[in-house]
Amino acid sequence: MQRIILKSKNRILVMSGILIALGFAGEFLFHNEMLAMAGLGAASILGVLPIAIQAYQALKVKVVSIDVLVTIAVLGAFAIKNLEESAIVTFLFLFGAYLEQRTLNKTRSAIKELTEMAPESALKRQQDGSFLEVDVEEVDVEDVLLVKTGAKVPVDGRVLSGEGYVSEASITGESLPVEKKQGSKVYAGTILENGTIQIVADRVGEDTTFGRIIELVEEAQDAKSEAERFIDRFSKYYTPLVLLLSAIVFALTRNVELSITILVLGCPGALVIGVPVSNVAGIGNGAKNGILLKGSEVIQDFSRVDVMVFDKTGTLTVGHPKVSDHAYFGKDEKETLKYLSSVERESDHPLAKAVVEHIGITDAYTVSETEVMKGGGIAAKVEGRQVLVGNLYLMEENQVAFPEKSLEIIHQYERRGDSLVLTSVDGVLESAIGVRDQVRPGVKEDLKKLRKLGVKELVLLSGDHQGTVDVVAEELGLTKAFGHMLPEDKSAYIKKLQEEGHVVAFVGDGVNDSPSLALAEIGIAMGSGTDVAIETSDVVLMNGDFGKLPHALGLTKATARNMKQNIAIAVGVVLVLLFSLFFSEWMNMSIGMLVHEASILVVILNGMRLLKFSLFSPKAESKRKIMPKESYGT
Repeated sequence: MQRIILKSKNRILVMSGILIALGFAGEFLFHNEMLAMAGLGAASILGVLPIAIQAYQALKVKVVSIDVLVTIAVLGAFAIKNLEESAIVTFLFLFGAYLEQRTLNKTRSAIKELTEMAPESALKRQQDGSFLEVDVEEVDVEDVLLVKTGAKVPVDGRVLSGEGYVSEASITGESLPVEKKQGSKVYAGTILENGTIQIVADRVGEDTTFGRIIELVEEAQDAKSEAERFIDRFSKYYTPLVLLLSAIVFALTRNVELSITILVLGCPGALVIGVPVSNVAGIGNGAKNGILLKGSEVIQDFSRVDVMVFDKTGTLTVGHPKVSDHAYFGKDEKETLKYLSSVERESDHPLAKAVVEHIGITDAYTVSETEVMKGGGIAAKVEGRQVLVGNLYLMEENQVAFPEKSLEIIHQYERRGDSLVLTSVDGVLESAIGVRDQVRPGVKEDLKKLRKLGVKELVLLSGDHQGTVDVVAEELGLTKAFGHMLPEDKSAYIKKLQEEGHVVAFVGDGVNDSPSLALAEIGIAMGSGTDVAIETSDVVLMNGDFGKLPHALGLTKATARNMKQNIAIAVGVVLVLLFSLFFSEWMNMSIGMLVHEASILVVILNGMRLLKFSLFSPKAESKRKIMPKESYGT
């Protein structure tokens, strides 16, 4: 029965509201005292049931919660036939609980999502040399497996033969597919975008990097138990104090009505609803501005963050490689672009795609005698001319002539962390293009705002090369930056920060980020990221808009302040009422009720102010909205 009543709290809330309306209608519209007493009495009895059950459950574990005080106050008001107060108190308490429940929408289905993304089968080499598809559980260490284009790598291992490009975004966060050849390491859960490779299994099942990710998420979520609500922590002292005061008064005066009045006046109506109103208003403001805050606990923790850790790819950067700069050394730039475009269209490499996208629509020449140069690029015949497209190594190996100042430009691109796409025609360098995963527009300004809001350290953790990471960190003015970081490395670093006493927020968007998102006090996911990152996180920036992050932090700080203000108002009103009851002759239950209702209205209005909260001025916002989504200059 208790379980049924607790599950029906929302229905009881609605029924209680209807009965209260009926009771007041009977009193003020129909002047029918019997109808009024029946409506308000029924509302009191119905409304106090779930509250009394919660009070009983709290007392069983030796906790004197606000539910206990509310139950005693309601029963006391009912006993002295103050049905208006008993009915209203129960309704407000249930309504506050309903609002709180609406804010707690955390989901922890990340484990299921991760499991579904894990490889399920593998092509295992048999004794006769053929490959047979088997369940991934049947793969043992040292087994030889075949991985074809588009397939998931089933285990952690090393390439035995073959070549290809593997997308490691699910493990390292690297935006560009990584070339794999004999001896290269591969990870379970990554995808072979092109090529065919044979690999030797080094780690299988739960021992793989992908399996470790799942384990880290489980550990982090288990360790991150729900904190006790702030209001309950406060009630630990408040509730016994009011009960003790009422008991002392009764012991000294033997005045039952006075003791009950103390309980009624001390009943925290505004306190009960003040915190949920602040949280719901804050969450509503966030939703309106593209920020999903998953519950009141998140707001409290987020408001105290002093270190913010970022993934790079898709978080501080756009997540798609783009041409960042270019230089042409020949006399006919258009002709060079035609040669370059014609050759790059023959390749599926991400750098080639970025170059073709940058050049746009242009006439294409017929390409013949195409040869992929290992570790360098492509050599081809175009309109009878020898064209090389690739990196500096390719050009040097083929003794390409470098025009004056071209090497200076090339080294400049390298220092910036760009990937190079060089083009030579008949042994002469004609162009140099730098390709980079672009930093998000406005990120530098957003990071400055985070500092102003009290974030002391801004740290970058990435699976990218240290050189690229350093370039991004220097450009954005970050406190620290670390490259070559696997998921377990990121998690270990966050644990270290927490052990040092920091409140850490982690911002990321990939599967590889999910352990860190779950482990940090606040996990913040870019809404354009993977489902598992969003599910594991506490805060989601919808549409991947990094510019909302300062607003989110400012909003949580404002919400936390607002909540404390509401608590101060509620407790202050109770203290004034009790003080007036003892030291004045004008205070009675009716006036106390009126003040109670006024205080409830005040905390609601105070909470609703958060709906209009804005970190930026309208003028600044309008400028931000017209900023281009992507910027390719330096």
